[in-house]
Amino acid sequence: MIKKIDTFLHKLYLFSGYVASFFLILIAILIVLSILTRTFDFYIAGLNEYSGYCLAAASFFGLAYTFEVGGHIRITLFIEKMSNKIKSIFEIWCLTAASIFSGFLSYYLIKMTYTSYLFEERSEGADGILLWPPQITLAIGSSLLFICIIHQFIKRLNNNG
Repeated sequence: MIKKIDTFLHKLYLFSGYVASFFLILIAILIVLSILTRTFDFYIAGLNEYSGYCLAAASFFGLAYTFEVGGHIRITLFIEKMSNKIKSIFEIWCLTAASIFSGFLSYYLIKMTYTSYLFEERSEGADGILLWPPQITLAIGSSLLFICIIHQFIKRLNNNG
């Protein structure tokens, strides 16, 4: 059962990485489209806004995948000098702190998205789109990061036990 959950979560993080790469490709397309429309004096409202929303989505969807594969900035230079016992305690402390902070981030991004949905908030840009659709990518991405950190925390505790 635990192995199945572990495998599912790895696939979920990988899928999240694919979603992030999709948004990066979308950013490139939107920027090229913006350049072409300016070249031919044809304005499409909101292209810069949409590329900004895609950047936020790519960043947040990429968090869980990057954390799982060890791509985030780490303090290995500091950690590698520690003894195994102190290193283990320090890593558990770091994962505890990261769990708390990512949990708060996830909670408040979900709350912000829900509030934007309830009040039908719109962007201040040229097209005035509803804000909750781009905000939901932040809520999902931060929730995946929270799940990933909790997953790594549990794995780390099991390795110590």
